[in-house]
Amino acid sequence: QVQLVESGGGLVQAGGSLRLSCAASGRTFSSYAMGWFRQAPGKEREFVASISKTGGSTYYADPVKGRFTIFRDNAKNTVYLQMNSLKFEDTAVYYCAAGRLTTTQPTGYDYWGQGTQVTVSS
Repeated sequence: QVQLVESGGGLVQAGGSLRLSCAASGRTFSSYAMGWFRQAPGKEREFVASISKTGGSTYYADPVKGRFTIFRDNAKNTVYLQMNSLKFEDTAVYYCAAGRLTTTQPTGYDYWGQGTQVTVSS
């Protein structure tokens, strides 16, 4: 069992930056690939970024490539999402997830956090 708690969301102006954190409980954090997803009102949950168990491989959705960076610190049981050059369309609830495989599909993840709201004002 893994419990995930996101933090770092908030209100930011377009062009600004935020760093999201996702802290995991348990001693097996390094056994899980981690992903970030987001869901805007009235839309389906969509993939944002993922990172392999060691952090050696990362993947990004096209809309965030070059602006977002996912990284992890296995010693701190934490995965991060650095978001730069934020746009209005990045407004959503952001969720972190843990799974056995690095995948862009939500169904590939076993554990989910409660989400943190990111609001970008235009």
